[in-house]
Amino acid sequence: MTDLKVAALLEAHDQQLRPDVPDPVAPGVTVERDGPLVRVRGLGPAGFLTYRDLDGLTGAELDALILRQRDLFAAAGEEVEWKHYSHDEPADLPDRLRAAGFVPQDPETVVIGPVAPLAGPLPVLPDGVRLREVSAHADLERIAAMEAEVWQEDRSHLVTGLAKEIEADPQAITIVVAEAGDTVVCAGWVRFIAGTAFATLWGGSTLPQWRRQGIYRAMVAYRARLAHARGFTLLQVDASPDSRPILERLGFVAVTTTTPYVYTP
Repeated sequence: MTDLKVAALLEAHDQQLRPDVPDPVAPGVTVERDGPLVRVRGLGPAGFLTYRDLDGLTGAELDALILRQRDLFAAAGEEVEWKHYSHDEPADLPDRLRAAGFVPQDPETVVIGPVAPLAGPLPVLPDGVRLREVSAHADLERIAAMEAEVWQEDRSHLVTGLAKEIEADPQAITIVVAEAGDTVVCAGWVRFIAGTAFATLWGGSTLPQWRRQGIYRAMVAYRARLAHARGFTLLQVDASPDSRPILERLGFVAVTTTTPYVYTP
């Protein structure tokens, strides 16, 4: 793909998906503005800071904006994530975040793909594995248990966060599990971003013994079909190093990288 097309996809991403604000806003979630910055609280265990751009803020003004967020969450005893993209300005923003106590986490690659070719036939699933759309609380708990096994950490926040999204607008998110008997072996969800060309893919964690059998690819294709049926033309994923090669083989294109900077009181 030419640099021009990549640049066009990145521009569409920034204009249509940023700032990443929940719409509709779920019960118990607050969205506040501080200049160009949007503060989201109550959606998960940590707060979230997002923006389209920083309106040209630099130097002392930018430091003051960063410190206001840190001090607000420190006073509340809450963790907060500042979602930084590698093409964000100014270039020294990561240094300023680190100086304020924000710690960079593992980077991910933002990839974008066209919906239509991704919504083709489902890959052949292993014998005994089926895909199913879910929304019941018990299924959300099963997803969290599977993710906890994969990542070896508590993932119970997924139950609360996904339940809030379903309550706010069940048409804005679809959750899909791959099951082998009574076991959830993979789970992912698709968010349909109203007023944009984009649906976004999340999750995709797969139990180790079920990897390399086409399940992740099938989950992508299934959710692409859902997006295609609703008229969306682009899919976006924040891809881990494990999923990026699979997604690129399916036709996704890398447009930038993103790194969470986390402040923990």
